[in-house]
Amino acid sequence: MSKTALLVIDMINTYDHKDADLLLPSAGAVVPVVADLLRRARGRSLPVIYVNDNFGEWRSCRDELLEEALNGPHGSLVDPLKPDEDSLFVLKARHSVFYETPLEYLLRHQGIDQLVLTGQVTEQCVLYSALDAHIRHFQVTVPKDAVAHIHEDLAQAALRMMERNMGARVCTSEDLWR
Repeated sequence: MSKTALLVIDMINTYDHKDADLLLPSAGAVVPVVADLLRRARGRSLPVIYVNDNFGEWRSCRDELLEEALNGPHGSLVDPLKPDEDSLFVLKARHSVFYETPLEYLLRHQGIDQLVLTGQVTEQCVLYSALDAHIRHFQVTVPKDAVAHIHEDLAQAALRMMERNMGARVCTSEDLWR
């Protein structure tokens, strides 16, 4: 029996970084979609796992990152996506959710073999995470309206690569759990 987890990638964010101005419009568009997926996943009792960049703050933890993002100039993008008490949280330092993190161990321990990838950035962290999931034999689904991009053309190419080269299911959030 397959078990699915919803991953929220890098959405706890202050948007105080290079390319943030290019990312913000797309991030704003996906926030309500990801918030709806969070509600739906929790309603189905699916595990929700936030995997978030630590932005070079090696002493940071979930609560510190969340507080800083909520109190920043773009807190309205973070507030609808706040982790609840049942959400799991993994810090990452680089693009892939798997690179040097305990995520694979956590997923295997919980018997999870299907991942729904949401968050940002489609042509970077989401793409690299999908590849790393694929080579670890996880089934991947990417709701294309729940991932934010910096460059739309690269995001479209990344989605095609995930689908064609990695066997990912690319769909809309509406079609996700039909």
